[in-house]
Amino acid sequence: MKRRLVVRSEAQRRAAVLRVMCLALMLVVASVASLNVALPGIAEDTGASQTQLQWIVDAYAIVFAALLLPAGAIGDRFGRKPLLVAGLALFGVASFAALFVDSPGPLIALRAVLGVAAALIMPVTLSVITTVFPPEERGKAVGTWVGVAAGGAVIGLLASGVLLHFFSWSSIFALNVVLAAVALAGTLLIVPATRESRPPRLDPVGTLLSVVGLAAIVFGTIEGPDHGWGSPLTLTALLGGVAGVGLFVVWELNRQQPMLDPRNFLRRGFGAGSLSITVQFFALFGFLFLVLPYLQLVLGYSPLEAATALLPMAAVVIPLSRFAPTIAGRVGVRVTGPIGLGLMATGFIVLSTLGTSASYWHVLAGLLPLGAGMALAGSPATTAIVASLPREKQGVASAINDVSRELGGALGIAVLGSILNTAYRSGVEQHTAALPGALADKARGSLGAAQAIGHRLGSGDLATHANSAFVHGVSLALIAAAALLVGGAVFVALRAPGRAESEANAGPQVVPSATPADAA
Repeated sequence: MKRRLVVRSEAQRRAAVLRVMCLALMLVVASVASLNVALPGIAEDTGASQTQLQWIVDAYAIVFAALLLPAGAIGDRFGRKPLLVAGLALFGVASFAALFVDSPGPLIALRAVLGVAAALIMPVTLSVITTVFPPEERGKAVGTWVGVAAGGAVIGLLASGVLLHFFSWSSIFALNVVLAAVALAGTLLIVPATRESRPPRLDPVGTLLSVVGLAAIVFGTIEGPDHGWGSPLTLTALLGGVAGVGLFVVWELNRQQPMLDPRNFLRRGFGAGSLSITVQFFALFGFLFLVLPYLQLVLGYSPLEAATALLPMAAVVIPLSRFAPTIAGRVGVRVTGPIGLGLMATGFIVLSTLGTSASYWHVLAGLLPLGAGMALAGSPATTAIVASLPREKQGVASAINDVSRELGGALGIAVLGSILNTAYRSGVEQHTAALPGALADKARGSLGAAQAIGHRLGSGDLATHANSAFVHGVSLALIAAAALLVGGAVFVALRAPGRAESEANAGPQVVPSATPADAA
């Protein structure tokens, strides 16, 4: 009897740890997309331009993605619980500070700080789960973690929509403060202290090169429409970013204990799965950045209506994702991956035909194939990454899955947002020529400003032309995303492992001299 009570108590403790870790994960994942639905309100209250809105979203995503790998290594070396406590505390403090911000610059800076905190939190949550749960329970616990990671963005959008229905956009940060405080209390009271007995060596040089390289590429991509794609600033940033990434690859190839061994991408499943995940989230996060302002500013949806409008996509993704690995197991990732990416491209092509007065049925016709494609391509891609590495290297497989997702999302917002921004500025240019200089700059900077200026001046033509320019920019960006998805589908069809291929023959079996840092 006593033994039974002890077992039950241990099981309850593990369940409590899982709930705390899922809450912390939800906080991080939801924050990636939660502000998208608030962008029109932020632009109106702070005067943020379209470029600044991109930075408000992307500052979080790019810092988050760049620091995921080193943060996992730090947690393994110095202890996961202290890192999690530090991350949650920093997340809460930065969110609290954001409550008092009324201009774009400080908000961008605080979003970058939140990205640092998120990178400290996310890899630790999975490490704690895999450490606390015994092998016979670990699969179910990790499955719960994956479900929260997959559904967090949609839940974040819905929560934001509900808050914005009653309060201002700063209420999103207030919710972050509350959730971070609850997760922090749970971590201090429930989560055990764990660390690796043989932790990986830290790689400060590799970390610096990767952060600088990725940040420079995103900076050049976002600032291109403002400064010109041929301007010295834009070219220096883009070329410097490419050079930084190249130096990172060279550095990692020559390290005895690389943070990320680039040779792993030569493996069929690892390379094809990583590219597929990157392309998927490039398209998805870029789409969310485009479609939510479109629904609100062009079609006139409220924030809650805009968030709710995307629910059918989630309703397709979540149940179909459960069966996608079974389907892939029968026909191979080489089949399901291209079909999924092709369906996503089909959805984007349908959505690219939306006009300034589209019906919701038109929107739904694009969302359904988009959701189905995400489900068919997503889980098999993750499976391909994991199956391509041996058991002792599952940490790096999990980390690359996370980094591919977050990096793809950051680049998607930067690239698709810049396509929209360039097309919008070009389309509205001639219709703002008669305005005073300051007003013309504001109208060219964002659709919300153009609509407000047109309303103030009693000029319906300005708002009409601005809406048309914005919709044209959205259409071009979605077509570009569809083209990238088709290219990704072709690559996966040629490179992904087939149904009969085992881990042993999935690609060149390059074994580095030491295990890369376990960032999960």
